[in-house]
Amino acid sequence: MSDAPATALLVRVTGRVQGVSFRAWTEGRARALGLEGWVRNQPDGSVVALIGGPDDAVAEMVAAFHQGPRWARVAHVATEPADPGAVPPGFRITR
Repeated sequence: MSDAPATALLVRVTGRVQGVSFRAWTEGRARALGLEGWVRNQPDGSVVALIGGPDDAVAEMVAAFHQGPRWARVAHVATEPADPGAVPPGFRITR
């Protein structure tokens, strides 16, 4: 039996998503949903996250990405399947 999450996605969020606490908001929301993975800023101004966990929690997080934290202005959310075995335990902000 594997400890890998049931579902894993790589998510890219564009818009005004840097300098608005998007990573800290993502970390808090992901932990509250019991998700694992990481989130980081990209040089192009986007935010990328690898999220893994139960299907319903992953779907809820993806829906939340469309809104983001209070000061964010999300333009687009793109997802692609990821290898559940590549999702690290816990959830953290990375560089």
